[in-house]
Amino acid sequence: MAGSESDESLMGLVAQGDQRAFRILMGRHMTLAIRVAQRVVGNVAEADDIGQDAFLRVWSRAASFDPRVARFTTWLYRVVLNLALDRARKPSHEPIDEAAEIRSDDPEPVTLMIEDEKRGMIAAAMATLPERQRAAVVLFHMEGLSGRDAAQAMSSAKRHSSRCWSGRARR
Repeated sequence: MAGSESDESLMGLVAQGDQRAFRILMGRHMTLAIRVAQRVVGNVAEADDIGQDAFLRVWSRAASFDPRVARFTTWLYRVVLNLALDRARKPSHEPIDEAAEIRSDDPEPVTLMIEDEKRGMIAAAMATLPERQRAAVVLFHMEGLSGRDAAQAMSSAKRHSSRCWSGRARR
């Protein structure tokens, strides 16, 4: 397996329990899953957990994937969005003590401050949006999906994440 197979064909192998195919999919798409989750929940650690949870679902529910209904990335966006929106609804718990960060090879402190300020402003603006609009902004504007692909990925985000795996919930 050279890794040149399509995501959809790899999912067929994952449904048969092929761990190599699963690792290839994770290598291709884990960064995307974490990035989307982070933009929805606004927390790096939670986004990492969501990305891992999403791929646990990819592994455990691979047989429910139907390439005639959606591309793998659209299906993955749907999984990540459902997990992220569920997590965003739960109250967050801030750590008691924030550990000091040691920066060594990062850009100048002023540059970091400006970038942090921009990220904070974007996060604050995103937090004011209703969750479906926030998800739409993430997929369309930040991830560059077409309107059709974003709508398809969001089609079940309104439903509870467990329903999107049954044949009834897919369109």
